[in-house]
Order: sequence, then structure tokens, then C-alpha cells
Amino acid sequence: MADLTTTYLGLTLKSPLVVSSCPLTYETDNLRRMEAAGAGAVVLYSLFEEQIELSEMGYSSYYGQHREELPEALRHIAQMPEYNQGAGGYLAHLYQAKRAVNMPVIASLNGYYSSGWTRYARLIEAAGADALELNIYYLATKPQITAAEVEQMYVDLVRDVRQSVRIPIAIKLNPYFSAITNVSRRLVGAGANGLVLFNRFYQPDFDIENRAIEPSLDLSTSSELRLRLRWVALLAGQVKADLAITGGVHTAVDVIKSLMAGANVAMMASALIINGIDHLATVSGDLQQWLDSHAYASVKDIQGCLSHVQIGDSAALERANYLNVLRTARSQKDS
Repeated sequence: MADLTTTYLGLTLKSPLVVSSCPLTYETDNLRRMEAAGAGAVVLYSLFEEQIELSEMGYSSYYGQHREELPEALRHIAQMPEYNQGAGGYLAHLYQAKRAVNMPVIASLNGYYSSGWTRYARLIEAAGADALELNIYYLATKPQITAAEVEQMYVDLVRDVRQSVRIPIAIKLNPYFSAITNVSRRLVGAGANGLVLFNRFYQPDFDIENRAIEPSLDLSTSSELRLRLRWVALLAGQVKADLAITGGVHTAVDVIKSLMAGANVAMMASALIINGIDHLATVSGDLQQWLDSHAYASVKDIQGCLSHVQIGDSAALERANYLNVLRTARSQKDS
């Protein structure tokens, strides 16, 4: 049987299947089920910057009764008791998770600047996290903020956290940078050990009857994988960091494509929300069967085989692909 073992962030994983940050990771019993079903590691649900701020300011215990006393910037924050238990509860859950499973447990911080992050990064490390994923969520809506300033903010945050902890750090990127390869290199230079491509920003919807903005959750589909495949294939070999694909991984075929692009791991969340945690076992079994049927000894045999370094020409991943699609579409129309 083919060996599914891989490495990510300097950690040895029994499988390239990683559960990405999602509400399913809130229950310790779920983590045990994920490991039994074939997960190589898990990224816990995120601790949000706003929750850190509430804790730092001493507001977390009476938020519900004194919401109007909060600074305006923090009044929009939901208590989310059904999602997690705030900053203190997060650390406690992390501590318990590490004792519940043998697979690596990666913590997640979600925010956009370093106030409070460095201290909580140290606490997360002390609680036993094997690594830390920084989920930087920032929309540059103010016209005076430049792209260079946004990129520097990311770099500064990574540098500050890197100086605070010894555990590996991964950065969950968004696809909206104008020069992804350059900013990726800068983040790695600032201390990132891995890059996770790409973050799926939740987009609010409009309620036209009540003239209100309401939250909206759209789970991913396999069609979203292509953007991730393209950029991982382009980055592989150009950045000295491990690569993870998240968003659009639903089947073993999606995992195989991710590995061929050059990813160390493929992360899943939506597929598990839709199909249940046991779907991991199905994907793991299908991956094993495919590798065996193609006489591959391990997942390492296919890793990066379709990256630009291996194919020797990045044109197929750049504009040539655009031209080929147009030519194919024209041929189909003529026929």
C-alpha cells in the first residue's frame, strides 16, 4: 500500500488530509473522529481579534448586559456562545484537544493587526499548539490606504508573531494581492513557515425588503479549486515554505490535484459539513486506492509533478492557458 505520510510546517503527518478551521473542530469528540477517519492534522476554529480585544479590555464577562458601553468598533461583535467560549475558553479547548488526539493540532488566530496577537500567540504556544495559522482578514476600504501599506501590515504582523513564538507559523492568504509571489516571499522572509491558499471571505447579502445587510454562508465546491491549483503550482519552488490548499477540496481527485500542484497538504471543511466527518475515511480510501492502482509508492511521488518547476514552463499556468481555453471554446462552437 502506498505511504500517505507527508510533512507540513516541519510536522510529520500520517496523511495529507487536514481539517481546516471550522465549527466542527469545536467538539473534542469530533477531533477524535477526524483522526480515526484519516485526518493527518486539524486546524482549530479561530480565535478572533475582537474576542482578544474584549478580553484585554475586561469586557468579555458582561458583554451582553453592557454592550452600549463598549467602544463603537466593538459593538458589532456577536457573543457567539454557540461557536466558542472566548479567549480563555479557546486556550482551554486547545489544551484539551492536545490531550485528546495524537495528530498535530494547529491553532488559528483571525484578525488584521498585532495588538494582543503576540501575547495570545505565546499563550497558544504554552497551551500546546503544534503550530499557529494566522488568518489575516482585512479589507482595505479607506482610499488613503495603499496596497504597499496593506502588504507591509501583513509582513509586520508575521514578524511580530514570529519573534514571540517558536512554533511554526502558517499564513492564510487571500487571492487579491496584485503580486502574490512577491508578497509570499516577503511573508516567508518575515518568518512564515507555510502558506495556505486561499482564504474564502464570507460575503454579506442584502435583504431588500427590510433594507438590511445580513450574513451569508456559502459552502465551497470543487470548482473553486482551480484558482488554488494555479497559484500553488506557480509558487512551488519559488518560496521556501510549505504550501497548503484550502477551499474546494471535496474528493480524492481534488486531493491528488492539490498534491500534483505542489501542496504538502489539502484542507477540508465544507465537504465535511456537507457529508459528515466520516467523509474523511472515504477520501482517504479513494486516495489510497488511486495511488496503488497507479503504482505510486507514496504521495511524495506525485507531489509537485505539475508545478511550474517540474513542467519547465509556466506559460501553461499563465496566459497560454487563457488562449488555449479561448481556442477550445471556438473549436467547440464551430463543430
